[in-house]
Amino acid sequence: MAEGIPLNLQDFAARLRGRAPGTDIWLALGVVALLSVLILPLPPVVLDLGLAISLTASVLVLMVALFLHRPLDFTSFPTLLLLTTLLRLSLNVATTRLILSHGHEGPAAAGHVVQAFGGFLMGGDVVIGLILFAILLVVNFMVITKGSGRIAEVAARFSLDAMPGKQMAIDAELSSGAIDEATARVRRRELEEESGFYGAMDGAAKFVRGDAIAGLLITFINILGGLAIGLVRHGMPFADAATTFTTLTVGDGLVSQIPALLVSTAAGIVVTKGGTEGSADAALMRQLGGNPKPLALAAGAAALLALMPGLPALPFLAIAGLAAAGAYARHHAGTATAQAEPPAPAAPAEPPIAEALRMDMIRLELGLGLLGLAGGETPRLTEQIKVMRRSIAVEMGFVLPPVRIQDNMQLAADAYSVRIKEIEAGKGEIRAGQLLAMDPSGGVPDLPGERTIEPAFGLPALWIDPATRENAVFRGCTVVDPASVLATHLTEIVRQTMPELLSFAETQKLLDDLPREQQKLVAELIPGQITVSGVQRVLQMLLAERISIRDLPTILEGVQEACTGGARVIPAIVGHVRARLARQISDAHLGPSGYIPLVTMSPEWESAFATALVGPPEDRQLAMPPSQVSDFMQRLRTAFDAAAAAGEPAVLLTSGGIRLHVRAIVERIRPLTPVLAQAEIFPRVRIRTVGSI
Repeated sequence: MAEGIPLNLQDFAARLRGRAPGTDIWLALGVVALLSVLILPLPPVVLDLGLAISLTASVLVLMVALFLHRPLDFTSFPTLLLLTTLLRLSLNVATTRLILSHGHEGPAAAGHVVQAFGGFLMGGDVVIGLILFAILLVVNFMVITKGSGRIAEVAARFSLDAMPGKQMAIDAELSSGAIDEATARVRRRELEEESGFYGAMDGAAKFVRGDAIAGLLITFINILGGLAIGLVRHGMPFADAATTFTTLTVGDGLVSQIPALLVSTAAGIVVTKGGTEGSADAALMRQLGGNPKPLALAAGAAALLALMPGLPALPFLAIAGLAAAGAYARHHAGTATAQAEPPAPAAPAEPPIAEALRMDMIRLELGLGLLGLAGGETPRLTEQIKVMRRSIAVEMGFVLPPVRIQDNMQLAADAYSVRIKEIEAGKGEIRAGQLLAMDPSGGVPDLPGERTIEPAFGLPALWIDPATRENAVFRGCTVVDPASVLATHLTEIVRQTMPELLSFAETQKLLDDLPREQQKLVAELIPGQITVSGVQRVLQMLLAERISIRDLPTILEGVQEACTGGARVIPAIVGHVRARLARQISDAHLGPSGYIPLVTMSPEWESAFATALVGPPEDRQLAMPPSQVSDFMQRLRTAFDAAAAAGEPAVLLTSGGIRLHVRAIVERIRPLTPVLAQAEIFPRVRIRTVGSI
């Protein structure tokens, strides 16, 4: 039995802990209790407890504000300010009820806390108490609260105005690769918290101001109401009624205004802290006592005041001695630090060899004359790169690696170079202070300027002065700024090299980011039927022909069907996946008239390609005579030039068995010409034959 009692007690305590309400419930109950004080009367003992809590809480808030490292560490302060104001007003109403109903009974009618403030702080003199209360009210209302409210208002306005610029700076650093996505999210969250905090502080400052006004009104109501009740209802002499009710009222006013003054001071410290890092004491000591010269001048001024006739010499001399000692100590510490510094810094350690092996996936090198495009007040280039990464992610389903931007002293001032995996993939020259004008018809615009070739597509263009922009637009020319020209060239290079940028790690990340309902498909497919490297190769072949991989679940389903059907080589798997993506591929090649313009191959050429394939089924090679290949290329060029002249962006249609080999030939002379198999044309899409080979 004796052994069972502790076990029962432990079980009972565990049950109580399990059923105990959380902090949110306690907070809700506390707010309800504060609101109920406005209606229900409180006995003097409970009122003393509430006043003690108000005083202690105000001291705690002031200490927390003093030792803050930054304002955002106290984001709950506006809510706390509202709760402490509500607590003081509730206690004011409770003390008013006791003063008016029991004030005739003596100084202890409203509790011992009000009696102590009314007797000790007032020194037994009602006039002194009134003057002290008025001074505290003016200091709190006119000085601290008004100044804190104005600072909070300006800080909220400036924080809101600076928010777009700060967001653009974060996005620019993210697009340039200076920070990663996680760091960018943290900075955006801190920026939102800062804006919300200062906005809340702007409104919360009105609570303290309203509290001061309410304290003043409650004081006058208590004095006038107490005199009326004492004289009329209880028949007290005027002097006794005035002394009793005024002492209680002023004591109540002091016991509420002192916590209000402490909380107002805490609010002022928080909003005036601004961007200063560290606690208030460390910041003040570092900034006021960090330089010996101001301390020495302050010591000299105090010594001069000590010599003036009529002024007490001892306080000023003591202050002068302390300031002079502080100046000497700071000067001595600075000299010792300077002497302790080594004469010359040691040579930096040689970086590890592994650092030299790291490479940038995408790097944009700029000449000195183009650095303004990526920096300054309007970094247009970084914004363009950000838009490019987002559009490619939406269009192709692949998040590009960050683009690193750096200067290159070896380049000409107006030149740039794009490197993919440290290898130059494209270069060009642009004029930072001019605009690029292009004629849609393909000719050179008839305008004054410097002739050039548009770097992305090799079209003839003209660099013109910005003053002639309206004239160029009036003539029907397309006018582009330098940052857009560079971003367009970069986008085209990225589209051409996208298969190289899809690494094994990126493929694994794409698979890991699939929704939970698709993870079972990934588990069944990898590694039982195909490896991650095999999936990577499939996606690379799709990207090589600019087919979006955004619909990754359908691609994986196609891979699974192909592997289940016995396909083991990647080209065969890709062919099956492309057939599954027929609707997507067909939609991407619809012309402006709502149909796919096709250039078909004659049965003779289909047969020629089929008979030219040699080798085992898993590794078929094209062994066509060079003269026949040359003839095919000439006929292909003629057919597509005719379709282009008719305004039809044609697609070459072949059978599935030879599509990949035909594509290998077409890619050499017309890289952007799509080559589709018959199974890749969606059954319900409209088609039209515009040519034949």
